[in-house]
Amino acid sequence: MFGFLKKILGSKSDKDLKEIYPLVDKINSEYDKLNTISDEDLRSKTEEFKLKIKNSLIETEEEINNLKINYENSEGSLDEKEEILNSIDKIIEDQNEIIENILNEILPEAFAVVKETARRFSENGSLEVKATDFDKEIAQKKENIKIKGSKAIWLNKWEAAGVSIEWNMVHYDVQLIGGVVLHQGKISEMATGEGKTLVATLPAYLNALSGRGVHIVTVNDYLAKRDAEWNAPIFQFHGLEVDCIDKHDSNSSERIRAYNADITYGTNNEFGFDYLRDNMVREKSELVQRKHNFAMVDEVDSVLIDEARTPLIISGPIPKGDVHEFFDLKPRIQKLFDLQKKMVTNYLSEAKKLISEGKEEEGGLSLFRAYRGLPKYKPLIKYLSEIGTKAIMQKTENIYLQDNSKLMPEADEPLYFTIEEKSNSIQLTEKGTDTITSSGDDKNFFIVPDIGVEIDKIEKLDKPIEEIAKEKEKLIQDFSVKTKRIHSINQLLKAYSLFEKDQEYVVMDSKVKIVDEQTGRIMEGRRYSDGLHQAIEAKENVKIEDASQTYATITLQNYFRMYNKLSGMTGTAETEAGEFWEIYNLDCVVIPTNRDIARSDMEDKIYKTLKAKFSAVIDEIIELKNNGRPILVGTTSVEISELLGRMLNMKKIPHQVLNAKQHAKEADIVAEAGKPGTVTIATNMAGRGTDIKLTDESKESGGLAIIGTERHESRRVDRQLRGRSGRQGDVGSSQFFVSLEDNLMRLFGSDRMIKVMDRMNMDEDEVIQHSMITKSIERAQKKVEENNFAIRKRLLEYDNVMNSQREVIYKKRRNAIIGERLEVDILNTIYDTCDDIVLTSKQNDNYKDFRLNVLTILGLDYSKLSEDDFRQKQPEEITKSLFEAVNDNYNRKNNSISEAAYPILKKIKKERGGVVKDILIPFTDGNRQIGVSVNLEDSLESKGKNIIKEMQKTVCLGMIDLNWKEHLREMDDLKQSVQSAVYEQKDPLVIYKFEGFELFKKFIAKVNQDTVSFLTKCLIPIQSSSQVEESKQTKDRNRYDTNKEESRSLLTGNKTQQIEKTKPIKSEKVFGRNTKVSVRYEDGTVKKDIKFKKVENDINSEKCVVIED
Repeated sequence: MFGFLKKILGSKSDKDLKEIYPLVDKINSEYDKLNTISDEDLRSKTEEFKLKIKNSLIETEEEINNLKINYENSEGSLDEKEEILNSIDKIIEDQNEIIENILNEILPEAFAVVKETARRFSENGSLEVKATDFDKEIAQKKENIKIKGSKAIWLNKWEAAGVSIEWNMVHYDVQLIGGVVLHQGKISEMATGEGKTLVATLPAYLNALSGRGVHIVTVNDYLAKRDAEWNAPIFQFHGLEVDCIDKHDSNSSERIRAYNADITYGTNNEFGFDYLRDNMVREKSELVQRKHNFAMVDEVDSVLIDEARTPLIISGPIPKGDVHEFFDLKPRIQKLFDLQKKMVTNYLSEAKKLISEGKEEEGGLSLFRAYRGLPKYKPLIKYLSEIGTKAIMQKTENIYLQDNSKLMPEADEPLYFTIEEKSNSIQLTEKGTDTITSSGDDKNFFIVPDIGVEIDKIEKLDKPIEEIAKEKEKLIQDFSVKTKRIHSINQLLKAYSLFEKDQEYVVMDSKVKIVDEQTGRIMEGRRYSDGLHQAIEAKENVKIEDASQTYATITLQNYFRMYNKLSGMTGTAETEAGEFWEIYNLDCVVIPTNRDIARSDMEDKIYKTLKAKFSAVIDEIIELKNNGRPILVGTTSVEISELLGRMLNMKKIPHQVLNAKQHAKEADIVAEAGKPGTVTIATNMAGRGTDIKLTDESKESGGLAIIGTERHESRRVDRQLRGRSGRQGDVGSSQFFVSLEDNLMRLFGSDRMIKVMDRMNMDEDEVIQHSMITKSIERAQKKVEENNFAIRKRLLEYDNVMNSQREVIYKKRRNAIIGERLEVDILNTIYDTCDDIVLTSKQNDNYKDFRLNVLTILGLDYSKLSEDDFRQKQPEEITKSLFEAVNDNYNRKNNSISEAAYPILKKIKKERGGVVKDILIPFTDGNRQIGVSVNLEDSLESKGKNIIKEMQKTVCLGMIDLNWKEHLREMDDLKQSVQSAVYEQKDPLVIYKFEGFELFKKFIAKVNQDTVSFLTKCLIPIQSSSQVEESKQTKDRNRYDTNKEESRSLLTGNKTQQIEKTKPIKSEKVFGRNTKVSVRYEDGTVKKDIKFKKVENDINSEKCVVIED
């Protein structure tokens, strides 16, 4: 039905393109006009565009300048000052609209200029213009610009990522369409090989003309550096500066310069981390980012969908961050897992025997218990793929699931723990708890007390209040310890049961490193959340990294939503178009290909077992190789890529393997992949941003053959793999091989498909291939995608709570650092504090408390208000008069400080002015003291007023940062604690929002009170110039850890988990379990040449230490 309507009405993309085609005609018309002008005239077009934009803003710039003068000279009320600042903000928003209108107006001519520049580089080999200072500056760094007399010659050969390139590209019409879509703030979906990197040059040039910056975001630093160097001459010829943030250290002057460039390349993580770092600095000169104007995201689905599942985190050490129970609990869990595995093996053998005897009911129960015990047990998976077996188990499962799983405890009773694979949850049974409780342990060692019931019992005790309070405190402490212990056990069980080495992660350099399920690349610095990574480290016997505290965090969704305009490009966004629109308000436009796709995409081949599937894959490889075709074999894990490698070795077939362990050889392997008969086995690494160039012989033999060994959970990843073949009209083919034992089919495959294969009584090596089967698999993928979207959306909803708080705090910090709006912020802080004091005192009807709070917090003896007036007047009236009195007192105090400091400053200038540039002035409120660094010359010029401004800035930043860290810790704790609300049939998110708001109100009140208390009472405790020290810049800055937590998808085993911050530290290898060591015990006895596993428990409990022989 929908297909029929599309034919009549046209698709959405057809309508989008219909609007853009007239613009393309205008661009080409302008392009034809530029053919005859000189290189110098072509370059001068850029200045014409810039001047046009500048002239359009003259009127609004004058308005802003006048308002700023009025603000600085204003002695009006707080409301009047705020009104001026709001007017400035409104005009700045209007400027964005004015600029956008001008850019749309000059778009055809600007795009034509870029296209003509590309053509001249490609066809003429060089461009000759009058040499400018900018030309001469670049000529000193780059070889492609030659200065000859007064002329600058721009050559078309330069280096990009260490490789010499010759520019030979000119934009064709579909690339112009893509450029228009990007400029409009939409997603441009372009097929592989259509030149997305070149497309980006069009909107980048156009939007850079405003001087407000363009950010081009890539998925890795190699692409960021390569693209910046590849496209730079196109921009630099026109006087636009280009840089890449990933080339420079964070917080460095070079990175600041990179952000101030007209066009800035970089990775998504670095852009996000720089935003967080900027909101941790104390000086304006340390800020690296400008306002977020326009961002173009390359591989937008990877960055804004896949990467957006996990937050960026800057963390630091916390007290006792190295305290955990993972190594202590590991032997117990290892024992438990081994017992469970043995039991599952027995149940599986029993099930096979009973089912073969026709006793399906008893056999089904044994089979179901084996599945509940270890669903990823490979012999079990293999047996379930046999004819009718899965149907028997599902029949048994339905019996135990009915009536809200009423009978499930009967099925689970013999097991030590049970696993719900789809929800990635593990539950310890009573038998399991008894097994891991040692004979010397308390019987309740692993049992969490029912805190409500126990507190009720304590309160009924006939004991003094002090003893009851101690009993409650002891109970709460016991509850906390046991909750953490149970959590550690669950994570260890997950590590052993659901996470496999070389599949979800690898161990390299004695560290557990996560393999990206989307790209197959190692994700440096990424860690599983909720303590799972530490559990895997314990399992793999490498050093467990310390826990740490969050100092700043943001999700990529909320970072990129800050941009005034956002757009993106990829080859596979259409499947996630709904999510892009719902979260980012980004429309997706499918761009037609320059040449028709000649690749043949065949229907999936379905096999019953993994063994049959892989045998068929090997046969297919041999046949294609004999035909002289290059072959790219796509796998979803390191383990499978190595398995296929071993199978090909047995057949003596030469091949190359590209996975997370060989990522350093990626460029060399990809360079060989397009040659005739070359077999390349690759994880999803070869699916994104990898262009395989075919030789003429390869094209003649049929082009690149894609063999997918498994369907990925995401249709986008499969499309990316297919897209490696058939680029730019090349011939090629793609074929996916699937088995019923694959994770996707096992968990989300159609039961109907399994029943059909059973009824057909298919042999193991028989294959089904039909379009209906392929569509059924894609429906399974869609199920997973919908679940993953729900995970990402949930994460975003939680982060939205933090984001609303973050925006308030970061705005206050920036106002303090820049200083222009600090005065209004301080006045608001004083007013809010006055209001809190008045409201609290009025509610309690306590005049004495009011006087005491005004004195202790605001440093004012407010005797002007009598007790009768306090009771009769309205709170608003009292607040207003109190605010005026406090503000007058504050201004008098500050003026007296300036006047007292000025003579001392003059004396310092006279005595030490030749050697001292900055001085450190101490301020104290009687309890605390802070040092304020000020410039001596600036302070003298302002007659001491600069001291007050610097003091206000330092105090505001100090109070915000001190309390913000504590607030973040409380919000982390809250996020973890609200999850238990689900057992009370309440939504944890609703409780999180409500409680988070209450915490934030308390936090703001505390910051306001601390800030106002110090500001209103602080003085300079020095009397002579000799007491003033020189301010020295500290070179040892705090080094914070930046990391990105990993949240797995539903298919690979993940619910949305709580975030545990971890501090990446150097990891040291612990001895292998069979390594022979020598140890010395506390009593002095020594055991030599004993296997490490026999003394592992004693070493972990510090009863002995390893010694050198």
